[in-house]
Amino acid sequence: MIRTPYVLFLGDAPDPLAAKLAQGIKDWRPESSIGQIRLPGCRADMGLPDMTPRSAADSGAKTLVIGVANRGGVISKSWLDTLEEALEAGLDIASGLHNLLRNEKRLVAAAQVKKRKLHDVRLPTLSYPVADGKPRSGLRCLAVGSDCSVGKMYTMLAVEKEMHKRGLRASFRATGQTGILITGKGVPLDAVVADFMAGAIEQLTPNNDPDHWDLIEGQG
Repeated sequence: MIRTPYVLFLGDAPDPLAAKLAQGIKDWRPESSIGQIRLPGCRADMGLPDMTPRSAADSGAKTLVIGVANRGGVISKSWLDTLEEALEAGLDIASGLHNLLRNEKRLVAAAQVKKRKLHDVRLPTLSYPVADGKPRSGLRCLAVGSDCSVGKMYTMLAVEKEMHKRGLRASFRATGQTGILITGKGVPLDAVVADFMAGAIEQLTPNNDPDHWDLIEGQG
């Protein structure tokens, strides 16, 4: 389980779009976002208090979330000093990048010394079955779009919020790293072997009450 509250690491994001993961958490889980950490040259700003790893820990943060995605989804070498400082300050680290925290020797060593956790959100934690295509009870709605970053997740979260206001039963089902960090669970679909993608979504949206809606975040 990823501990909250978060401090959002924006690194050296060249523009706000590069920090869309942090923006999503700030917009949809504001109670869990107490501050931001920015490096020199960062052009993204969540409007949260600027902090250091130590001041974030002193303010009650439990996990530093890497909220920026660069080209290729790698952990930049220029981030490592700050990430190591976070572990030394007592923070866990969570990342949705393709480049895994567990492959960064400096971070693994620091986490072991300080008994902190490294969460690679993009790494599936379950074994998924092949889909069987059998009908399941309950209702489902899938958001699709023509490209990445067009608002599929935001749409489903907004629909869920409005449905709850109207007394309807609905659950947002995350399929990407930002949604998983917002809700605390889901399937990192782009890291699932293609043969098992449909089965993963069947597992994510099991049998439910006839009036319950699963609101599924589309990918692609």
